[in-house]
Amino acid sequence: MAATLPPPRLLPSGDSAVTVEFSRTIDDDANQRVLALDKALAATPIDGITETVPTYRSLLVHYDPGEIGFEALGEKILPIATRPLPPVTKARRWRVPVAYGGEHGIDLEDVAKTLGTTPDDIVIRHSGGDYKVAMIGFTPGWSYLSGLDKFLHMSRRQSPRLLTPSGTISIGGVQAGIQCLAAPSGWHLLGRTPVRTYQLHRNPTFLTEPGDRVTFYPIDHKTFEDMDRAAEAGEIVAEQVDA
Repeated sequence: MAATLPPPRLLPSGDSAVTVEFSRTIDDDANQRVLALDKALAATPIDGITETVPTYRSLLVHYDPGEIGFEALGEKILPIATRPLPPVTKARRWRVPVAYGGEHGIDLEDVAKTLGTTPDDIVIRHSGGDYKVAMIGFTPGWSYLSGLDKFLHMSRRQSPRLLTPSGTISIGGVQAGIQCLAAPSGWHLLGRTPVRTYQLHRNPTFLTEPGDRVTFYPIDHKTFEDMDRAAEAGEIVAEQVDA
């Protein structure tokens, strides 16, 4: 029988939530445990839990304190959180088009200079990656991706921008990201995608989910415009492929 895993830390988050923390740093192994616990709690709900929110390294569990208390909830969560991880299941995989550089990727040239290479090399490295959606957060549909090529790891901008475009494809620290809505950002903008990872009146409203896999492929700016119009009309212009 496989050994149980080390227990996570249980941290009170106000009077109606507990943070189940598996690591204090961004860590793919911890993220795997987060997603496994999230799925386990969805499959076998604990009375009193109202919502779960997975992140890179922890699972936020909201609960009704009128039904269950912090200590009792922790006693139920810990045995589940320390189970051996289940076998890896086949994940959904998305191919996401990106128009790199120019007006759509205003930091591409600077990123290449900082890393001592060419914009074409940055595009090849970024689009050649195999990414996992580790979490969704910040704004609706904002997909945080693990799996960024180590060559592309770099500190975030010293001066964040107050507004960056919808569909921005960016990198920051050890992460890559898909930004669905226009928003502030301190990440480096490499390009834009016409894909809407969030679209309120579309079914599904959210396209990507934690655990999904993502790859990128370059498109020219004319193709971006054509695909952007289709996406605005509700078409899912990302391609779902076999994992």
